[in-house]
Amino acid sequence: MRNLFRINLLLLSALLLSNCNSANKSKSSLTGWNFNDPKYGSYIKGSSFQGQKTPDGMVAIEGGTFTMGQVQDDVMFDWNTTPRQMHVRSFYMDEAEVTNSEYLLYLQVTKDVFPPDEEKYKNIYYAALPDTLVWRKSLGNTDLLSENYLRHPAYSDYPVVGVSWLQAVQYCKWRTSAVNLKNLIDRGVLSNVLENDTIRNFFDTDLYLEDPYKLFDGDSTVYKRGLPDNKVRKRGEPRPPRGSFTGRQVTAMDGILTQKFRLPTEVEWEYAAKAIAENREYNNVRGRKKYAWNGKYTRDRSTRYKGDQLANFKQRQGNYSGLAGWSDDGSDIPIKVKSYPPNAFGLYDMSGNVAEWVADVYRPIVDAEANDFNYFRGNIFTKKMIDSTGQVVVIGESAKATATYDTLPNGKIVPVELPGEIKYVPITRDDAFMRRNYKIASNLNKNDGDKNSSRFYDLEDDQFSRQPRMYNSPINEKDSITGQLNQYDPRKRNTLISDKTRVHKGGSWQDREYWLDPAQRRYLPEYMSTNYIGFRCATDIVGALSYKKRTARNPSRN
Repeated sequence: MRNLFRINLLLLSALLLSNCNSANKSKSSLTGWNFNDPKYGSYIKGSSFQGQKTPDGMVAIEGGTFTMGQVQDDVMFDWNTTPRQMHVRSFYMDEAEVTNSEYLLYLQVTKDVFPPDEEKYKNIYYAALPDTLVWRKSLGNTDLLSENYLRHPAYSDYPVVGVSWLQAVQYCKWRTSAVNLKNLIDRGVLSNVLENDTIRNFFDTDLYLEDPYKLFDGDSTVYKRGLPDNKVRKRGEPRPPRGSFTGRQVTAMDGILTQKFRLPTEVEWEYAAKAIAENREYNNVRGRKKYAWNGKYTRDRSTRYKGDQLANFKQRQGNYSGLAGWSDDGSDIPIKVKSYPPNAFGLYDMSGNVAEWVADVYRPIVDAEANDFNYFRGNIFTKKMIDSTGQVVVIGESAKATATYDTLPNGKIVPVELPGEIKYVPITRDDAFMRRNYKIASNLNKNDGDKNSSRFYDLEDDQFSRQPRMYNSPINEKDSITGQLNQYDPRKRNTLISDKTRVHKGGSWQDREYWLDPAQRRYLPEYMSTNYIGFRCATDIVGALSYKKRTARNPSRN
């Protein structure tokens, strides 16, 4: 009986081992080769993708077609929101704006990684600080907000403001690496560097994929173990020492690392705000929603909450919150996120509270020939910089790749690149030679009506040379000798529209009802900040458009 039990146990073990091996050795359906099999070169297929996990704090927005722009009366008569049908791919979006507490986490980490008391890092932390003086009023008593809104715990769950478009983009980049660092720690690939004060905890996802040993000052003890590589140890080859790194590094093929966080594009933001899913027939055939919620009024019509405001906005002159004790909307400044009901997608405050930065460069019109698939104005195509030895250039590794800074027109010094990041440069004309889908690196002003956008324009001029522009916005340039910013004549430069002007969407706590319409669009230079503009992040959904149940007709379809 005992021998029979041992035989059954051995058979069960062999069966489990066979199943594990077959799982690790999925076969190529076209060549018959086994993936991850040392007999077939151990070529990687990567982990079996079981669906993308929704990132923390985000909701999935199922893509589709909708009418972008305004169908309501255009009382401004500027034709700035001309309706146009667009298609949007599925994506993830933060369910609420980034709060003061979340942004303060970013500031604390930045201060630890790049101590401002070190000369080479002194401008990095200060460049990330929000402008708290946006609360000041020449004829108003608002110093309390300037001193407390960002850091006091009473406002920790309020949306962060005083953040420029440039600062919001940097936060999104940091969030990508912060989330991926945690993913690798949780899987045991990396040791918990966050509890080790002796290691400079800068982590960059792109650099990890390129060469992970260039991170953490080259400390190899950080790397605990890798993914199974299934390589066979040759006869006589010594075993790796106990505690050393074994296996292979994580790659993009494994599906472990999250997609990059970024600002949503204008078309994504408007699509998510309108949430036409809750009233498809009315919105696609007979018109469109006026607000992020269903209906044409700003007050709740349900029996329980009848008369309550559905958003935080300025109701009329001198009326920011209604009458105390009767029709108060809860706040006369930005209010705690999620204080009002979400829209049909589960997104909060898409109308009211604070306006939000989006990724796009502003132009008064969306060109009639614009791409109707995931439209975006703001592409600058880049590539990794390669040195003379064929290696990828990392900022801070040599005198030729030091961190660079830019002086903004408002005098603030901001980093263009951070130490430890891979250096990217715009593609050249040779890179785009004979391509049909793009010709140059910067596409910010493509088809915006200027001479450069004409199909008959001479393309021999390099994109970096001085070219005529459609909009005569101010140009701030450094003097090549003194390094000082040259002054411009405001009488000759009378617009803020330029390639550095970005769109912000949604009404805010100090806007009237008109601006709550998701179709409305306004703009501000990317280096400026206000007390009514915040932001939220988005990221892409990879793979299937949605995760619907499989149908009986096509079981393999998601």
